[in-house]
Amino acid sequence: MPWSNQGGGPWGSGGSKGPWGSGPQSSGPTPPDLEELLRRSQDKLKSVLPGGSLGGRGILLIALAALVIWGGSGFFQVAPDELGVVLRFGQYTRDAKPGLNYHLPYPIETVLTPKVTRVNRIDIGMRLIEDPRRSAPQLRDIPEESLMLTGDENIVDVDVSVFWLVKTGGAGDYLFNIQNPEGTVKAVAESAMREVIGRSEIQPILTGARQTIETAVHDLMQKVLDTYQSGIQVTQIQMQKVDPPAQVIDSFRDVQAARADAERAQNEAQTYVNQKIPDARGRAVRITQEGEAYREQTVAEARGQAARFVKIYDEYKRAPEITRQRMYLETLERIFGGTDKIILDSGSGAGGSGIVPYLPLNELTRRAPPPPSTGGTR
Repeated sequence: MPWSNQGGGPWGSGGSKGPWGSGPQSSGPTPPDLEELLRRSQDKLKSVLPGGSLGGRGILLIALAALVIWGGSGFFQVAPDELGVVLRFGQYTRDAKPGLNYHLPYPIETVLTPKVTRVNRIDIGMRLIEDPRRSAPQLRDIPEESLMLTGDENIVDVDVSVFWLVKTGGAGDYLFNIQNPEGTVKAVAESAMREVIGRSEIQPILTGARQTIETAVHDLMQKVLDTYQSGIQVTQIQMQKVDPPAQVIDSFRDVQAARADAERAQNEAQTYVNQKIPDARGRAVRITQEGEAYREQTVAEARGQAARFVKIYDEYKRAPEITRQRMYLETLERIFGGTDKIILDSGSGAGGSGIVPYLPLNELTRRAPPPPSTGGTR
């Protein structure tokens, strides 16, 4: 061998030169012998195989064990709040329900397990900062996100919380159609909020239009996310804070107080109107009804008098003298029935006058005074 000329070995260890023939070889670790490593590995493998020999049976057992391990690697567990999405060579194949499932081993099939039932929250215009020195997280305002322009060219400070989750049956779209779900939801929410605020005036935004704005933002966000085929369902929009900018908030509060006073005065005036108008209408109806009743009464009495006159006239035609006498007596009775009367008979008494000269006629009309009241009735 040519190695023998170098002192017997590939590195020339028997001579005075080093491995590259550049002087004496210094003491140090000797490079590993590859043949020796292979031989030792073969000896160890033979020691664990039955019979101590590496034959065709041993190779078969090794292959079978490797196949069993490879096949068992396809079992996977899906948590209750997750959904398994099975991919075959990177392409969506099926969904796996929570529990123990199986897919073909890698690299044929793989599985992704997104949390589909967990409701996620994204804040716009504010952040919760965890401070280890404090027990509760601190709220920090983000003006570049919260300051928005209204339709009447005012600025309003709006903090919004968006709650969302993965749609039922939309896990595939959620995993493969959008790269950054949280960033996408945040960008869409901020854009939708600015669009809705830009169509509204500041006064309704600060007072009673929150529910309308939240509904409009929810619908617009869901429409955009469906256009992206994101597989995301927006569950709720909450406007946490709606205020004017900090620089003018005191002036806005004064305006709000003045508006509240004006509304209170208007409500009091409206209450007074609502009280007086029904009262006046009731009195008008009562007077009208009394007039109608008087009219009906007068007409009925007139008709009764006319009917009575007709009947008297009929009786008068049948017996004029009797009717005339009866009418005369009834008239006298009606005239003198309620007065004090003294009837003098001109044909009786002394001297033919029928009056005693000294009789005090005025005393005859005096009546005894009524008895004093005892305070009760019997």
